[in-house]
Amino acid sequence: MATLHLQKHVDYIKSLDKKSDFDSLVTEHLRMSGAYWGLTAMDLMGHLADMDANEIVAWLLKCQHDCGGFGGNHGHDPHVIYTLNAVQILALFDKLNAVDADKIAAYIAGLQNEDGSFSGDEWGEIDTRFSYCAICCLSLLKRLDKIDLKKATDFVARCKNFDGGFGCTPGGESHAGQIFCCVAALAIAGALHHVDKDLLGWWLCERQVKSGGLNGRPEKLPDVCYSWWVLSSLVIMNRVHWIDKKKLEEFILDCQDSENGGISDRPDDAVDVFHTFFGVAGLSLLEYPGVKAIDPAYALPVDIVDRIFYGQENGFTDKL
Repeated sequence: MATLHLQKHVDYIKSLDKKSDFDSLVTEHLRMSGAYWGLTAMDLMGHLADMDANEIVAWLLKCQHDCGGFGGNHGHDPHVIYTLNAVQILALFDKLNAVDADKIAAYIAGLQNEDGSFSGDEWGEIDTRFSYCAICCLSLLKRLDKIDLKKATDFVARCKNFDGGFGCTPGGESHAGQIFCCVAALAIAGALHHVDKDLLGWWLCERQVKSGGLNGRPEKLPDVCYSWWVLSSLVIMNRVHWIDKKKLEEFILDCQDSENGGISDRPDDAVDVFHTFFGVAGLSLLEYPGVKAIDPAYALPVDIVDRIFYGQENGFTDKL
């Protein structure tokens, strides 16, 4: 039976900072997200202390713009996705006091549109991913009062479809990634009444295929990343017992590179930090031994969320 090659995954993530190959060059614009994926995986595996917090935070602060938002790397334009990732990284290291929360909140509030939706940046693209990023980030900063939260959740609710799922905009196709964004945003905002838990739970459970893996839409191949997108929503809705958790665990473990570390989208494919994080996060939601618990809405270790909101007392799931 396959087991988690935890130390190999730790070594793989630690090696990424030293790479200067083609892949690292063409992905430099999303380095902030890559740092969030890698660092959160390290924390879930109990090795965040292996990383140089001061060096990482110093680089991160160079990615902030005068408007308050963060870019994907030094010299790149600000975007709400990278702003959330930056705040999540600061939360991991207990360094939220290193930034001006009001300045970041003002940047995010400025991206909210009249209909309650959020643009990702100054160019105006609208997507429920950005609604999630805005709500999650402001919640972590304890600045949700800076936006019209009712309008924000009403917009997300308008993206709900006949199958219980959610799309990127009203009328958009249901997709597991968008469903996480919408369900998690509604959970954080205290508006889960917009979710039909049984109908959506059924749709999400139908994403499990014969191999045990999960896909994002009907008739698609399974992918390790949906171990997070699907499972997190099921956990938030208390429907995770509706899938075969053991078969999913086996699928994730089969996607490991047992020699060099890292996790891929499907067995025998090339590994990357994105799927490594979501594989480890999926195992966390499955309560795999040796992996810390992750909060299904904030996508951060539960102890980090506890430290921010509850002084180590109650976890997020107790709030639902």
